[in-house]
Amino acid sequence: MSRINDVGGMTGFAAIDEEPGEPPFHADWEAHVFALNGALIGRGVYNLDEFRDAQERLPVPEYLGASYYERWFAAIRTLLVEKGLVTSADLELPDA
Repeated sequence: MSRINDVGGMTGFAAIDEEPGEPPFHADWEAHVFALNGALIGRGVYNLDEFRDAQERLPVPEYLGASYYERWFAAIRTLLVEKGLVTSADLELPDA
């Protein structure tokens, strides 16, 4: 069964806009997510295949509505809950 990320051969997607001299990260939080993922994989909390699978299991609207690093962060949160390291409640933002 194909997942939403498996778009090989599909038509109807807009062209990819490349930014000349594009920075690797558009915001500091993206660099933090990148580093966090590397640390968690490096510590053996999960592996790259599990990380990719967690991204691919995102609900279609969430996957399509998220930026690249938003999908990474969602996958990290999913795996931390699945591995029993945190609960979903731990990841909720406090009421303002």
